[in-house]
Amino acid sequence: MSTIDEVRAILAGVTRAYREDPAYRHRPDVHNELDRIGRRLNQPIRIALAGTLKSGKSTLVNALVGENIAPTDATEATRIVTWFRYGPTPRVTANGRGGRRTNVPIVRDDGLSFDLAGLDPAEVVDLDVEWPATELIDATIIDTPGTSSLSRDVSERTLQLLVPEDGVPRVDAVVFLLRTLNAADIALLKQIGMLVGGSSGALGVVGVASRADEIGAGRIDAMLSATDVAARFTAEMDKTGICQAVVPVSGLLALTARTLRQDEFVALRKLAAVEPAELAKAMLSADRFVREDSPLPLDAAARKQLLLRFGMFGVRISVLAIQAGVGDSVALAAELLERSGLVALREVIDQQFAQRSDSLKAHTALLSLRQMVTANPVYASRRILADVDPLLADTHAFEELRLLSQLRSRPTTLNEDEMASLRRIIGGSGTDAASRLGLAPEHADDGPRAAFAAAQRWRRRAEHPLNDPFTTRACRAAVRSAEAIFAQYTRKR
Repeated sequence: MSTIDEVRAILAGVTRAYREDPAYRHRPDVHNELDRIGRRLNQPIRIALAGTLKSGKSTLVNALVGENIAPTDATEATRIVTWFRYGPTPRVTANGRGGRRTNVPIVRDDGLSFDLAGLDPAEVVDLDVEWPATELIDATIIDTPGTSSLSRDVSERTLQLLVPEDGVPRVDAVVFLLRTLNAADIALLKQIGMLVGGSSGALGVVGVASRADEIGAGRIDAMLSATDVAARFTAEMDKTGICQAVVPVSGLLALTARTLRQDEFVALRKLAAVEPAELAKAMLSADRFVREDSPLPLDAAARKQLLLRFGMFGVRISVLAIQAGVGDSVALAAELLERSGLVALREVIDQQFAQRSDSLKAHTALLSLRQMVTANPVYASRRILADVDPLLADTHAFEELRLLSQLRSRPTTLNEDEMASLRRIIGGSGTDAASRLGLAPEHADDGPRAAFAAAQRWRRRAEHPLNDPFTTRACRAAVRSAEAIFAQYTRKR
């Protein structure tokens, strides 16, 4: 039985217990909460994007979805928690205090904006956006206001979502955008980690060194500088186990890559044809690039639009790519997408969140059940907690996620090859059997033998006399992973 099926069985038992208890038989709040927990198990994973003001959350939402659906200007809508879900037709709903729901008109220009005329933003709890984007079929993305907003009420909206006072998780995973690493960010990440991960450590928390192209002041090597910054962020946060990875991303460049237009490619190709010395002089800075008297073969308005869409880093990289032989807009978009860091971030989200969505949703449900049973004791509370607590503490999928985070910084006695193999077997390169075993498609039939050999190898390694406790723990987890794969092959026969 999978973890999520075990949770469903526990939930069914909890529901029966409350229905049979006279004190709760007519408590709609309790039964509604149980229904909510059950519904969430069948819904897409909920991933919240959080971070300080102007960290690029809305731009990254747009880049992940591939469309301009999250307003990025400083409008009232950006001060409200916004849920982006899949829907067959576009629709925006404002959820007000007291349960009131109001349809919000959609305004399309270069991007999507919400007409909140007639609504008091202070009375809007959140916005619910349904949009027919394939990226939203398996994941609901939540855009949050900045945590360092000058308005306490605005920041409070984000805190209520990520670290609610009742301790009941509202999201399954968090992507936290960082421009710097300060005490306030670390403190909030610790709180988030405790809620979505529990006392055992971070679970479902990924960091992003955001607006990465600006870290290097728009220079050609900006993303290299950002990678170094992300590595420092990772090392610092791994000391406390509050984050599973930090990835450098330029949300602006990623969004532009996913929405690149042919006329933009034509304009960039004109720049690429300019004599190198003259071009370098005209692109020394953003101010010089958009000067009215610039000798470049584009008018000032066109250059300002390119700067708005690409940033200085994006313009420079695009020109270099075209000069190096990129011949059409499709190839340029692919090059920019790779350089933006979005491909790497999506791989991390896929490995850490999407492929483990059932485990993360199960974990959220278990935490919610535990909190509810603790707050509303019932005759069967002790039995319920006896079912919930071991799953929270020992579920192997959770242990794999935490180890993937801790292996980035914790010292071990493993050599490089062993470390790579260990990360792979516990799901660091994908959670399917072939990815865990490192098997090519043509060698799929070798799965049972490879799984059995892996279990034996890691069992021997776990018993090495020079192991430290953490290395032994990691090797034993690898044994369990290999045994689970072998059992999976056995059941298929």
